Amino acid sequence: MPTKRDRLPPLMRAFGLLEHIVRSEGPVALQSLTLEAGLPKPTVYRMLAMLEESGLVSREPDGRRVTVGPRLLRFALDTQLTASVRAPRHAILKRLADELGETVNLTMLDGSEVVYLDRVETAWPLRMTLQPGSHVPLHCTASGKLLLAQLPAARRRRIVADLQLVRYTENTITDPQALERELARLRREGLSTDNEEYLQGLVCVAVPVNARDGRTVACVAVHAPVARMPLERALVHLPALVRAAESLARTFGADASARSSTSARAGA
Repeated sequence: MPTKRDRLPPLMRAFGLLEHIVRSEGPVALQSLTLEAGLPKPTVYRMLAMLEESGLVSREPDGRRVTVGPRLLRFALDTQLTASVRAPRHAILKRLADELGETVNLTMLDGSEVVYLDRVETAWPLRMTLQPGSHVPLHCTASGKLLLAQLPAARRRRIVADLQLVRYTENTITDPQALERELARLRREGLSTDNEEYLQGLVCVAVPVNARDGRTVACVAVHAPVARMPLERALVHLPALVRAAESLARTFGADASARSSTSARAGA
């Protein structure tokens, strides 16, 4: 007797495969996909061939596992940058910027870099301007380090091994082992700082935006010139950042009631 899955249109079956691949922590074995789909192996392989040809999935060199393809990654980022998706998040960031009087931003992981989803600039004349869609390094920015720290261990190690740890300032971490120690500390504390590590004279504090299952899907951060906001003063803004992160979580379909460990430290 045909099952409910058998009655699904082919497009929805292929979409189900994509969902499984996207939600996995790393490349997915073909056998796992076949079991998840509940479909005959030849059917699954035909769908994967179609998805691979369109750039939505990619196979590893040995051909045994598949992962998210470049076209799907681009689609996901373009979706996050659309005006309809950005509008409610921008309103939250605007309130946060007005409260703190400094530039705030929302970022997420994009391959081996950080991408700015949105940003609200301070009115102060001394500031750094970056547009949504701009990319910055992982290893020397507050959001980048925090996003990296929250990844599953195997994926994190792969990314760190491939990173070019470019020195931008005297404070930039350029040793892989030192970076791993820093990431371990950030995982424990649930927040991250950039103490003039990317740009001389600029400090930043970032907190995670967490999904219902505890995954960090984005970061919200405040940054300013150290002459105007020393790092110690920036850390005073933690309660406001955590509140904004919880509001932003709802725009990602996340559970805002699941507060991160940062909340306790912030006294929220």
